[in-house]
Amino acid sequence: MRVYEAIVKALEGVGVGAAFGGAGENAAGLMLALKHSSIKPVITRHEQAASFMACGYAMHSDRLGFCFATAGPGAFNLFSGLAVAMSDSYPVLAVSGYASLDWKGKGALNETSGVSRTPDSQAMFAATTKKSFLLTDAAKTCDVVEEAVNLAFDGRPGPVHIHVPENLTHHGVSVDNYRDINLERRSVMPDAKRVSEVAELLAGAVAKGKKILALIGFGAVRSSAGPELTELLERYQIPFATTLDGKGIISERHPLSVGVFCDSGHSAAWKAFLEADVILAVGNSFAQHATFNFRDDLLSGKTLIHINIDIGEIDKVYKSDAAIIGDAKRAVAALNKEIWPRVEAVPSRPAEGRDYDAERIVHLLADIHPGQLAQAVSKRLPPNAIMLADAGAHLAWLGYYLELSPGQFFRKPGGFGPMAGHVNGALGAKCANPDRPVIVGCGDGCYLLSGFELLIAVQYDIPVIWIIFNDGEFKLIKLYQLEAYAESGLVEFGNPDYVAYARACGAQGYRVETIEEFESAFEEALALRKPVIIDAHITRLALPHYSPSPKGLLSGIAEMVENRILPGRGTQ
Repeated sequence: MRVYEAIVKALEGVGVGAAFGGAGENAAGLMLALKHSSIKPVITRHEQAASFMACGYAMHSDRLGFCFATAGPGAFNLFSGLAVAMSDSYPVLAVSGYASLDWKGKGALNETSGVSRTPDSQAMFAATTKKSFLLTDAAKTCDVVEEAVNLAFDGRPGPVHIHVPENLTHHGVSVDNYRDINLERRSVMPDAKRVSEVAELLAGAVAKGKKILALIGFGAVRSSAGPELTELLERYQIPFATTLDGKGIISERHPLSVGVFCDSGHSAAWKAFLEADVILAVGNSFAQHATFNFRDDLLSGKTLIHINIDIGEIDKVYKSDAAIIGDAKRAVAALNKEIWPRVEAVPSRPAEGRDYDAERIVHLLADIHPGQLAQAVSKRLPPNAIMLADAGAHLAWLGYYLELSPGQFFRKPGGFGPMAGHVNGALGAKCANPDRPVIVGCGDGCYLLSGFELLIAVQYDIPVIWIIFNDGEFKLIKLYQLEAYAESGLVEFGNPDYVAYARACGAQGYRVETIEEFESAFEEALALRKPVIIDAHITRLALPHYSPSPKGLLSGIAEMVENRILPGRGTQ
């Protein structure tokens, strides 16, 4: 058995169902091994897309995402996706070729040994993964793959990488000691003492009638902690807000829901946060936009209880008063068991939340209002859909108006936040979840970066729906320019005929200019079960809900003016 055959067989054994990669001479043996395996091979037009697809595959499946590339430039194209996997906690394995070890330092084609003015790919991959391995002995293939895969899932999940030198792929080099690898999924178990401390603090707050707000992030979604959180929040009538990444962990129609807490979130969530005495943060990392640019006074006068799988997230941005390090599902389950004997349940008292359907948008212009577009998506989103938003102003509209129920998943670009990450990642998500509709809301700028992978969706029969928020400009960049420089420039661009492009690729395309046209096209797209582009022409004049302060836009503007007039006197 040859090296790549051994790697592919080992990945089959741990449940990998799809492989995303770029063609290349150093990956030729891997491509052939995949041809004869049960793993679905998807050969992308660009390796960056392959790395994003591997993230999408791991995102909501709890399975290993797998991407690969040839040596040198092809391998370097994987970095963006691996950075996403690192920041967003996706278990991903990347395998890339490597110049023959026999020729090290001679300047062979695609050499990345770091010797003789060649790039050092080992250092570069080490900087974007939990660990990068250089396979030097075919007999160690299964040991290295086993260590890498287990590391990808260990603790807080993340990416790993293996270099396979070309000399190990030659005829006569074989893995004579092949064995199936053993994947041990070890949850990060909460420490009993920490659980007891949090239970005591939270029980005391409940007994004293203090205002408590749960702030829930993607870590809770990833660990499927929804049922445990629902038990805790309903028993003690604790209202909850989510980060953009935590949307849908509990139904957004739940009487205790106050919406999304971030700079483009709901005023009801801001109000509940400001009034809270205690913040119970579960599975979030207090990211930039979720903290109004790391606002110094965000938690002033509040007690912070932080639950996170990664000890590195505790006290990283805000000092916690008590913390549990552990998988969110197990941590909240342990907390429930510990707190229930300490304090009685609280009578029902629904939170002062917001009604998503009651949000009226006044729009008198010809093009579609992006908020109404998001509302239309929300009303027609299938019960088991996966909705992905890419980076851009459309994310703010979807985050604000999209209303989710359990069973529906939502994800925005995480901490690394690349444009087009989900334009491509959606294909991986669909491969991992073939029975779920996968829909992407993306800006036209995002789609133009890598929409050519539509050819891949058609070739491999991956039915994803892309809804393009088309306004011919980089909206967020323009808004930032206007705020920071009082002028804008170089943010406008032309768009192709997306319907013609879709059809040229063998997909279906729709151009819509009214909400009614969109609703009809979306329903048809959901029924088609093939790749679809919906080119939605939106107005440039609508601005997403945004405030630089949780106290509201006017307070935020006042603070910005104060910061400019009296630098150092502001709150950020």
